[in-house]
Amino acid sequence: MDPISVALLAALAGGAGGELGRQVWSGLTTLVRRPFGRGQGESAQAPSVSSGEAELVRLQEAPGDAARAQALSTALAVRAAVDEEFSVDLRQWHEQARLVPTGDGDVHNTVSGGTLYGPVLQGRDFSGLSITTSAPPPPSLEGGAGSTQG
Repeated sequence: MDPISVALLAALAGGAGGELGRQVWSGLTTLVRRPFGRGQGESAQAPSVSSGEAELVRLQEAPGDAARAQALSTALAVRAAVDEEFSVDLRQWHEQARLVPTGDGDVHNTVSGGTLYGPVLQGRDFSGLSITTSAPPPPSLEGGAGSTQG
């Protein structure tokens, strides 16, 4: 499973996405607090890895802290690697979380001043573009600038 984005975790912990974001964060909290390997029988031992709960609580205390978000992302990835049921549920949670508008990736383009002689593209994540334009016109030679008299 791909690691959960640090930016997504930090945004959700900070309350991004309004009510939907709060519901998704609550879903992660419930998932993380669930015991290891619920479907593996009573004799299953919990592995000696973090459940992710401590990292989740630390991130809630300081949502803007990228190191805490990274620690939670790592704990989730490690737990998913050792707990198949958790891995499946985390994937499902991640699909829902991706739908939350977190502001991550917002684009704010500004073009101002000067004279433009070609196209201006505004957007995000362009790839495989091929743009052809003609050369800009030469500067005006008003008043004989650049000429010499002999």
